[in-house]
Amino acid sequence: MRKTATLAVGLMFASAGIGKADEPRPVPLTRPEMKRLIEDMKARKPRIPLPELTEAEKAKLGERGAGYESRIRALYLPAGEGFGYGGNRPATAGNAAGRARGDANRGAAPAGAGPEFARNADPNMSLDGAFKVELFWIASRANNCQYCLGHQEGKLLRAGLKEDEIAALDGDWSEFNPAQRKAFAFARKLTYEPHTLSDADIDGLRKDYQDLQILEMILSVAGNNAINRWKEGAGVPQSQGGGGFGRRTESGEVAAPAAPAAAHTYLTPTSEKFQSLITKVAPVVNDSKTGEPTKLTVCNRPPLESRADVAKALETARARTPRLPLVDDAKARAIVSSTLPDGPLPQWVRLAANFPREGANRITAVLAADEKGDLKPLLKAQASWIIARQDRAWYAAGVAQRRLKELGQTDDQIAALDGDWSEFSPVDRAMFTVARKLAASPVVLTDSEVDAAVKLAGPRDVVQLISFTTTRAWFDRVTEAAGLQLEK
Repeated sequence: MRKTATLAVGLMFASAGIGKADEPRPVPLTRPEMKRLIEDMKARKPRIPLPELTEAEKAKLGERGAGYESRIRALYLPAGEGFGYGGNRPATAGNAAGRARGDANRGAAPAGAGPEFARNADPNMSLDGAFKVELFWIASRANNCQYCLGHQEGKLLRAGLKEDEIAALDGDWSEFNPAQRKAFAFARKLTYEPHTLSDADIDGLRKDYQDLQILEMILSVAGNNAINRWKEGAGVPQSQGGGGFGRRTESGEVAAPAAPAAAHTYLTPTSEKFQSLITKVAPVVNDSKTGEPTKLTVCNRPPLESRADVAKALETARARTPRLPLVDDAKARAIVSSTLPDGPLPQWVRLAANFPREGANRITAVLAADEKGDLKPLLKAQASWIIARQDRAWYAAGVAQRRLKELGQTDDQIAALDGDWSEFSPVDRAMFTVARKLAASPVVLTDSEVDAAVKLAGPRDVVQLISFTTTRAWFDRVTEAAGLQLEK
């Protein structure tokens, strides 16, 4: 049996919480520590350099348009590119039974919740919005993405959950029923250990969820992982005002508060029950001498397989049967406005097309990531292979291998992507590092590594690679969790 390769980087948990430029952030062990780090991330130094705004530009863009994330999207991403994910049904306060079953409980959103819980609703999606936000919280905790944790905290409060109900998400889940616990465990595995998913994971969910609900869960959590990687990869500071959740108008804009509001803070009281509870969701490594949990940043991925083992895995993927339903080609073509290739459609398109709105959006996003932007086709194909190999996403690896060969790459050149990259240029090595580390875990990619890539490749290419990696993180998780058959 192969031993698991574990990357553990030690950090002291400082009050600033952001760590050194050449080290990942620490893992907050308790809820008060987590809140402290979420709050401290408001002072995070953005990773991507931006030109100074003129006074005229400030006046034109306004507060939101002049923000860091808005500007890197506007300056460095092609129009329409960038991963976003919605599809939540309206969240009903207190409908724990609906969240647990994942049924089509579509009661009205809680008073004052705003339409953020109903954005991008798909007619074939039936899981409750608050339940999916709980899954997003779990994915973000497993990925140590403080930005997304802060936003999910706000959304869950707006959905009517109490402080202790949110805190319980970080425990052993004994307060939740079996259906919820299964979904939470699946979300954590799909996030942190996607390479360990098997038929048994899907079969276990079928006792409480229908196949389309399982697929909805997969698409949602895969999207959460994509967003985690965008926020962490680009180094987006935490929102000063908590993201404006619950203050959106029907048009989707953030409304001004009715009266002057106190300064927002995530440092809210934590009940005694959860004050010292050690997280059961975030990956934690114990000290080898004392056995006590540490704040070391941990990323588990097995050593890469040999060329022979890769060939066997790809052959197995070509012979397997998908775990979840696919729509026929005609139906898929009818819902996707993007130009699709002639001939039989790939299975990933037919899988996503189960959802006529959200699926079509995801198909369009994946195709746009492949076709648009300034990154060279070879770099995209190389990054796709590197990312898929980290995730053991064999369908995605097969797609990347096919593309690399179309671009003239030999088997030896493809195999070299699994090596030490010594034969590649410094620019390639820096960009490969961004893709590999961001794929494995959002927070093991350091400020120094992003800075090195920016200096060698430029901010535009680095931002576009981060965006591309988010799309592949989604693609890997969806295609492998569904066990798609690799086309020959």
